[in-house]
Order: sequence, then structure tokens, then C-alpha cells
Amino acid sequence: MPQPYTPPEYESKAFNCPLCHAYAQQYWQKVYREAGGSVRELPEYRTSKCSHCNKWMMWYDGTIIVPDVSAAPPANDDLNEDIKSDYAEAASIVGKSPRGAAALLRLCIQKLCKQLGQSGKNIDKDIGILVANGLDVRVQKALDTVRVIGNECVHPGEMDLRDDPDTAGMLFTLVNAIANDMITQPRLREELYGKLPKAKLDGIAARDAKSKVTPEDSGSKPGL
Repeated sequence: MPQPYTPPEYESKAFNCPLCHAYAQQYWQKVYREAGGSVRELPEYRTSKCSHCNKWMMWYDGTIIVPDVSAAPPANDDLNEDIKSDYAEAASIVGKSPRGAAALLRLCIQKLCKQLGQSGKNIDKDIGILVANGLDVRVQKALDTVRVIGNECVHPGEMDLRDDPDTAGMLFTLVNAIANDMITQPRLREELYGKLPKAKLDGIAARDAKSKVTPEDSGSKPGL
């Protein structure tokens, strides 16, 4: 599974900053207003400062209002561009319409299945094949939890009236988790393996070729 993403939470001591994306400690301050010669606290407002990028955010009633940023995790770089576009749109509206964001993210999962060589028509079957090919079974269980698999009422790209911010947040995580398991990690392993010296690669190939020789091939007989 990828590194867990901790979304911004009101008055939380640490989370992934939506400005620099680093998981960092947050410093909170109250907001005051001076009027008529007196100073009074505005309890519905707070400011937070990220210890990593040193940038400030203004919160109102538990929601970030300045700057206009999304609390969603950044998209995996290995996603196709059209998936990234849908993901970015979902991230831009999740605060105002979690149902709309969830609908777009279901579409992202459908497109991601096609990117991974599946049909993209039946997510239930596609995810089953991906699990058989190495997708973390925990991702499948999470998909079942949010009713993406096996839900006869809601299809990719359609809204579910029951979708809430928590469901949308889970779907952001799932899109990235599937891409990480099936694309990013295999790519990184291949890149690291490809950087080995040619002599070492030849030696590994020779070793593997020998390991495939059966007793019959070598002329030896198995013990009685």
C-alpha cells in the first residue's frame, strides 16, 4: 500500500499540507477582530501554519477558505492523462459536492481498469483479475466497503445519494492504491533491476537457466 495520506483536519496537530503535500506539524492560532476600541475573538475562524512550507491557511467553521485548495491527495503520476484530468476535477469539487467527486472517481477506477488491460465494463470482474495479478487484497476489500464492486444501483460515473466526504476520500485513496500496486511499484522494480551491471544481469540469467534444468535434462535419476 502507498504511504498513508492524512487529509487536513480542523485543529489537528499534523496532516498532509494541501499546499506542499508534506506530512507536517501544524501551528494553530485564534483570530481576533478589533472594533470600537475593543478586541474580540472570532471563534468560527482559525489559522494554521505548515511547519514544512511555512504557509498559512484560513479556516472558517472547520473548512479551509483561504487559499482555495483541495484536501484530496495528489494523483499518482503513472495514471493516464485523461484519468488525471477526471481526478483533478474530482479534487476541485469534493469540498462542495462529495457525491459529484465520488461519481468522477468511480469513472477513474473504470478507466484505470482499462489502462491495466481489463475491459473496464465490469469493475467487479476487472478487480477480481487484478487481485489475481497482484493487487493488494486490502484494496479489493476497501472497494467492497464503499460499494464500488457489486453495487447494482450505482455504476461508474453515476451519483449515489449516500456518498459522503468519507466515501469520496476513500475513493481518492483507492485510485492511487491501485495505480501504486499495479503500475508504480512494478515500474520501480524494473528500473532498479535494469540499473544492475550487464555482467551481473548475465550471471543472473545464467543462474536462472540452470535452475530450469530437470533431472532428466541433466541425465541424473531421482533417488528411489
